[in-house]
Parts: sequence; C-alpha cells; structure tokens
Amino acid sequence: MRVQSLTLVAASAALLAPTTFPAAPPAPLPEPSVRALLPGAPDRTGPPVRADRSGVRIGPLPHAPAGQPAPPARLRTDFGPEAGARPRRGESPVRAADLLARVRDCAPVSRGRYRSDAGAPADIPVCGTREAVYWKADLDVDCDGRPGDRCNSATDPHFSPATAYTESDGRPLDAERLPYVVVPGPSDTWDHREDDVRGGSLAALVHGDRVRYAVVGDVGPSGLIGEASYAAARSLGIPADPEGGGVASDVTYIVFKGSEVEPIEDMAAAEKTGERLARRFVDGG
Repeated sequence: MRVQSLTLVAASAALLAPTTFPAAPPAPLPEPSVRALLPGAPDRTGPPVRADRSGVRIGPLPHAPAGQPAPPARLRTDFGPEAGARPRRGESPVRAADLLARVRDCAPVSRGRYRSDAGAPADIPVCGTREAVYWKADLDVDCDGRPGDRCNSATDPHFSPATAYTESDGRPLDAERLPYVVVPGPSDTWDHREDDVRGGSLAALVHGDRVRYAVVGDVGPSGLIGEASYAAARSLGIPADPEGGGVASDVTYIVFKGSEVEPIEDMAAAEKTGERLARRFVDGG
C-alpha cells in the first residue's frame, strides 16, 4: 500500500541489498514485532510491513507566478562539461548491469540508515561518489499531484493534490505522466541538499534489466526511503496501482549531483541528459 509523501517548504527546505554494503554504519535492530524477508538480507520470516508514509503536508515549495512562460529545457551539471557526456555515434544505451557494477560498493553519505516502510528495519544507507548518491530499496507508488484517471482521491486513500516541486506553470506534478522519485525530508540522517540534490535533479532507476530516467519530484518523510511516481513504476514494469502496487525490494536509485532539468516536466530532456550522465558515470566520471 502506498501512502502519501510529506511535502516541505523551501525555507525548511542506494546498489545491492543494503545490508551487503561494506563500511556502512551498523543498522539498528528491528523491532521484535516486525519481521520482513528481503533478498540478500538475513531471513526475517513474515511479510514486509508496507506502511505508513503519511504525514502532515505543509504546502508546495514556492514556484514561478502562474501564466509566466516556461523557460527552455536546461541541463545543469557541476561535474564536467556537458559535451563530454554525449554518447558516441552507434553507442548502445547504458545497461543495468553496468550501472549496478558501478554502485557495487558503498561509501555512506548518510549518518544512519532508513526504513523502507514504517515498522520495517532501518537497514538502507544512502551511499555516494563524487558524481552521484544512490540507494537500493523498495518502490512504493507516489500518486500525489494533479489528479487524473488513475491518481485521485478515489483510487488512493492517501492522495494529496500537492507535490514538493511544481511544474513551470506552478501546477503540481502529474504522477501519471512524469517519472519522478521521492527523496527523504532533510534530517540528521541525511540532507539531500548537502549533496547538491534538488527538485529536477536527474535520477537513473534500475530494476531487473531495465534502466529508466526520472527527476526528483517530491520530498517524503525523513525516516523512509524508496518511493517513485506512478509513471516511474510503470516505466520499470512494476505494478503501479497506488494502493496495492509497487515492489518490495531490488530497485536501485542513482541521483546525479548538481544536475537539473528545467522545466522539470520536460521528459525528453530528462531522458536525453539522463543517458548522458549515466554513460559518464559508468565510464568513471
């Protein structure tokens, strides 16, 4: 069951199985009453707990005035010239295996670990390199934002019409259309802003042999990780129903530091530049 993510105001405003990451800080013991079975983790008999992502929403982050023309799509990256990331002619797309090999090891950037859902063990570190931060977790379906046929208060009991970041015209994001990922709210565990991650930052999502590109589009509870939009789930072949969809493990999230697509809703720009940054990442930066 997917439940709504927590939105933050601007002013207040990873991958193999997490337990296999070397050098990660020791995970707190799970509560005795909660047991879950995760691939690559010790056997915890019983189904995973997939709640609760609810929280009090305090409004979307500020945006440009409505009616103002959208700026042209722009990629910002702080770790090298954009031209160096262009795929060579005839080069095949970045493979899932290549990305997973690049994030096999973990140098933690988080000071602790996250839970996949309320009540689940806190065993997911956020790891990082000079170019990216990454984690491996479940995928809960975020259906928040502009209501549509599949994402609305009738289909999702925890639906909220707001997202932390908005489109260029000031409207909330469209979870049915736009692949986006959710980052945890800033806390003592990790503050994504310290790693130059913001709304519109580019992310590569890996599940099985699929690689898909998305943007950072929402901010969730500060103690949970592993959530992406309806459109992102569908693009990965994951059931996208906001109540019963998602997947319990094995989704890798790689967010490229210093990257940003403007306007945030430009999916073509996200796909094109995401492939460039992923290619540079697997080639060693």
